Amino acid sequence: MNVILGVIFHFLGGFASGSFYIPYKRVKGWNWESFWIVGGLFSWLIVPPLAAWITIPGFGDIISGAAGSTLGLTFLFGVLWGIGGLTYGLGVRYLGVSLGSSIILGLCMVFGALIPSIYYDFFPVAGKDTFGEMVSSKWGLTILAGLFLCIIGIVISGKAGMMKEKQLSAAATDPHGTTVKTEYKFALGMFVSIVSGVLSACFNFGLEAGQSMALVANDAWKAANPGEGEFLYRNNVIYVVLLWGGLTTNFIWCMVLNARNKSFGDYTNKETPLFKNYLFSAIAGTTWFLQFFFYGMGESKLGNGPSSWILHMAFIILVANIWGLVLKEWKGVSKKTKTVIAIGIATIILSVLLVGRGNSLHEKSKNEKTITYVSGNNQF
Repeated sequence: MNVILGVIFHFLGGFASGSFYIPYKRVKGWNWESFWIVGGLFSWLIVPPLAAWITIPGFGDIISGAAGSTLGLTFLFGVLWGIGGLTYGLGVRYLGVSLGSSIILGLCMVFGALIPSIYYDFFPVAGKDTFGEMVSSKWGLTILAGLFLCIIGIVISGKAGMMKEKQLSAAATDPHGTTVKTEYKFALGMFVSIVSGVLSACFNFGLEAGQSMALVANDAWKAANPGEGEFLYRNNVIYVVLLWGGLTTNFIWCMVLNARNKSFGDYTNKETPLFKNYLFSAIAGTTWFLQFFFYGMGESKLGNGPSSWILHMAFIILVANIWGLVLKEWKGVSKKTKTVIAIGIATIILSVLLVGRGNSLHEKSKNEKTITYVSGNNQF
């Protein structure tokens, strides 16, 4: 049951992440940096402590009582993750939406899922799965197979995107029939995309760095609610600190763009629908945060960082592709291209099922160890 609930929570998180940008499309008359930072204030500054206040009594005391190294590392990973998010746009700019997104999300998934488990091989922590345990167990190999299959799905989806861009750009010609010049720069785009993919995975590293705060929240809840399992909302205290880092990076960059584009006037421009712009930006920002709100709930049920990150990323990619079909972003492409993207989506769905199966085997393995341990103790 925990596995099913975990997958459902990760789907809800992936749905929120794959859908959050849609309200931004309703913002009128503002530059990108203006609506992005207004939404970001809700994503990174307003909603996280509100969610922590609602779900974790005394969350402020937990943060103030944490070690300086814990707070510093968590914040630093948030800053690096913020840089990864900003360079995402450059990767897409120079490689195109499909190829850039596929490379960045694929790298983010791999690094975010595997590096923490490799780290725990060298610096073991109770309750944390190591890469060595994964490659030497049936459940671990099943999860890694799901990761590999998801990467294949990303590659297939990226291929479909490249086919789409080629077909649509063929129609984008000037009156003389000359193809319009694009900003496609493969070498620079690959470099930026690799940087973005690696740094974007720092969000998961930040979660690992802040786990001591989550454990305090978890232990306090379990003491007050004995026999009810793990605390669903324990990660909410980490988000408060981690997202301060993301806010720092994005705020500085958006202010630079406001100054460069002379767009500070957007925030008070009465010629634009100010109330609706603030409202839709707030909805978008809140929806963005919900991805990690549900991610924390999913991780508390699955109890396995690598597979949780894989499921989270897979559902984001899946939902984003489905939205692309619903919003008819694939209109005007050939039947062959539509078939390729359908195969890519189906492959990602299969990878999700495979990771879910791996988690089920993992939970079964832990239960068997617990039973064996208890039975062994009863012999004395």
